[in-house]
Amino acid sequence: MPLFLTAALKEWAIAVNALTRGSTILLLRKGGIREQSFAIAHSQVWLYPTYEHQQPRLLKPEYASQVVPIASGWHPETVPIQSWAEITHTFEVSEAEAIASLLPFHVWNEAFVSERLKWKARSPLSLLLLRVYALPQPQSILYRPDYGGCKSWIDLQAELLPEVAKPVLTDEEYWEQVEAIASIVSSFTQETIP
Repeated sequence: MPLFLTAALKEWAIAVNALTRGSTILLLRKGGIREQSFAIAHSQVWLYPTYEHQQPRLLKPEYASQVVPIASGWHPETVPIQSWAEITHTFEVSEAEAIASLLPFHVWNEAFVSERLKWKARSPLSLLLLRVYALPQPQSILYRPDYGGCKSWIDLQAELLPEVAKPVLTDEEYWEQVEAIASIVSSFTQETIP
């Protein structure tokens, strides 16, 4: 467990909430518009919720109903940080069949998967498996302009204490999901550990 952590991975608030509840351990990424491709910049990160690009039509119904519409360019004055994660495994996948097999393991629907595979079509889709640790209470940090924009990674200018966080899943629950996901994608991909 890190004693001090400032790196953060930006992700839709709906996905951050699902990760923090232990409903999923899987993120699908291709990187932000400003990034040529997605690369793991840090293996231990705060989960930074974003709101602007959440699209209910790209989420499974149980998650789509939780999205609160916001105006383009809106950002909160403060951002609730509720968890950090260790990225334990990554896979790169380009085959639609492999991604379709993973639908039970994440928050997005078939339309999202299709759009992600088509966007930056030459780049594979990165699958991240995250061991998530929740803070006892979310901690609010001030929004800063350098946190904005379509990028995956930011450096938080706030002191948060990761050591007070607790795992959202037991070791057994987490590794059971890792094994299930890895077995699905193993015939399509090569695993890398960050």
